[in-house]
Formats: sequence, structure tokens, C-alpha cells
Amino acid sequence: MTVAPLDIEDTSDWLGCPTELETITHYNRMLENEVQELNLQLRTARENIFGLVKMHGEACSERDSLRAEMTKCKAALRDSNRAATDSETKHSWEMMANNKLVSELCARIKELTGKDALTGRQ
Repeated sequence: MTVAPLDIEDTSDWLGCPTELETITHYNRMLENEVQELNLQLRTARENIFGLVKMHGEACSERDSLRAEMTKCKAALRDSNRAATDSETKHSWEMMANNKLVSELCARIKELTGKDALTGRQ
């Protein structure tokens, strides 16, 4: 069933019904407002991104400096451990040499005097 164009009621002159131009103008304003809002959101997002990029750069710089400091600390620790081990080894050798010397001297005293140098007995 088709409707003849003359049977369609013309509502363009009714009160409160916008004309086609008013409808298009209203839609245009809505789109402009939406574009402005999106531009504002885009600007804010860009500022946030630039802030995050700056923070990332600062964090990377701090990380790199802390890594360098940690490497220096590890090297200093290795050097300290090596020095402590060397000192401990030297001390052990000196103690062994002193013990050997004391034993030899005690044996020599016992040989010469007949007395045990540590206990004083014969």
C-alpha cells in the first residue's frame, strides 16, 4: 500500500516543530560542542602522556645512577672481602710460624736444661 504525497500531512507550520534549518543548526552546534570537548580531552591526555614520559625519563636516569652506584659498591665489597681474606691468610701463616718457632724453642730449652719450658717440670 502506497501513500500519496497529498495524503501526508504537512507539519512544518505547526507550533513547536523545528524547521529543517533549525534542526540542522541544532545538530551542528551539538557536533561543535562534542568536538570542543574531545579536543579538551585530547589536550589533557597529551599533557598526561608528556608528564608520564618525563617521569619515565627521570626514573630511568635514577635507575641508571643507582645501578652504577650498586656496581661500585659491589666492587668495593669484593675488594674488602679479598683484603679480609688476605689478612686472615697472612695472620694464619704468622700464627703457624710463631707456633713452630715456640715449639722449636721449647724443644731447644728442654734439650739444654732438661726442663719442659711450658710446665717447668723435668
